[in-house]
Amino acid sequence: LHGKVFRSSAASLKINGVDATKARALAGVHCVLTAWELPGRLEAARRQREEMEGEMAHVAQALEALGAALEEAGREMAEASAQVTQAESGPLTQARTDLAVARQALESQRTLLQREAAALERVKAQVAARQERVEELDAERTAAEARLGQLREETARFEQELARLRASIGPAEEELSRLGREQERVEAEERRARARVRQMEGRVNRAQLEVARCQDRLTGLQQRIQEELGLVELEVADQVTAQSPLPLRPLVSRLPVVEVLPEGLEGEIRRLKARLRQLGPVNPNAPQEYAETQERYRFLSDQVADLEAASARLREVIVDLDRMMEQAFRETFEAIAAAFEEVFARLFNGGSARLELTAPDDLAHTGVDIVARPPGKRTQSLALLSGGERALTAAALIFAILRIRPTPFCVLDEVDAMLDEVNVARFRTMLEELSAQTQFIVITHNRGTVEAADTVYGVSMGSEGVSQVVSLRLEGEEVEAG
Repeated sequence: LHGKVFRSSAASLKINGVDATKARALAGVHCVLTAWELPGRLEAARRQREEMEGEMAHVAQALEALGAALEEAGREMAEASAQVTQAESGPLTQARTDLAVARQALESQRTLLQREAAALERVKAQVAARQERVEELDAERTAAEARLGQLREETARFEQELARLRASIGPAEEELSRLGREQERVEAEERRARARVRQMEGRVNRAQLEVARCQDRLTGLQQRIQEELGLVELEVADQVTAQSPLPLRPLVSRLPVVEVLPEGLEGEIRRLKARLRQLGPVNPNAPQEYAETQERYRFLSDQVADLEAASARLREVIVDLDRMMEQAFRETFEAIAAAFEEVFARLFNGGSARLELTAPDDLAHTGVDIVARPPGKRTQSLALLSGGERALTAAALIFAILRIRPTPFCVLDEVDAMLDEVNVARFRTMLEELSAQTQFIVITHNRGTVEAADTVYGVSMGSEGVSQVVSLRLEGEEVEAG
């Protein structure tokens, strides 16, 4: 039996209960017994021991009965043997039969006796184990009762300590209450003092604002006097603080002290101020500034006249250019339209097409529409044609433009991708005709188009996955490789 006693690091005044589930979950704990469970467990062990003892007594009685039966069978066998020996005149067969029956009964009794003996041994082992368990439970009960006594002693000690602490806490609580009341009284006095301080600060602030307003009024009056009367020396009262005037006696006038203003003086002052405002400030350099401004005005006027004349000439040039551009556009458009009709009929081997202006009256902002009628179809716009028809129509327009306005170079990128073999042949024929005036650079995968080229540039993938460029002349002479 292995046991382990756990004690809490913080003592409690009273143990209310034990969480047996958590205790059983601990590693190495096989059984958890509490002081309240121990009596019941001991009583159950006693009852189980009494039951085992009763069962042992029953097994002992059975063993005794089996022993008696075995002895009886032995006597019967001896009697049968004696009867076999003595009954020579009796039937031998009957004697042998009785002997066999007796032997079989004896073997059955022996087998039953062995089973009962094995059961008795098992019961004895169980009784011994239960007896050991009862002794272990008695030891655990003794330990639990000892621990319970220790806990009761600790509980009594803790209760005494609690009573002592309560006795010592009482005066401290009374002192704390007294200090709390004292703190509340001091805080109330502090609040009243703060309120008085705020009132005094408000009065001081209002007084400072009033002093500042009076100072501003005095400064304003002094500035007004200086503006209206010039540099004067004022008589300032002793209680009023003001800046002393500079010692400029020839420039500073001393005003006499006037107790009462003459009648009509204020109206005269207002009238004179109005006239001064009407006159405004006097500028002695006004004639010179006027002459400079007039000269600047004449110069700018000449510049404006020159700019207006140049603008008029530019407008005339723009009008002439617009007229020339419209004329050139119309002539080129008519020539390209005629060539487009011819090239379209050749590429499609029939049909018709034309170019139309969306705004014939406004050539500067007009657009161009293509109206085509392939062979065997009705006239319709370019958007309603199939992919191959649109590609061939676009090629016809390009060839028509190159026929009217040839360029040194023309790059075509897979224009023939959507054309069949017959249309590719016509496309190649047009390339050969126009190549006399324009050098074509054609990107294509079509063999028929490649046959019309003078030089072929090909890109192939090498064995190592690196692209290689090879250029050949169709006559068979290799001109470049890289």
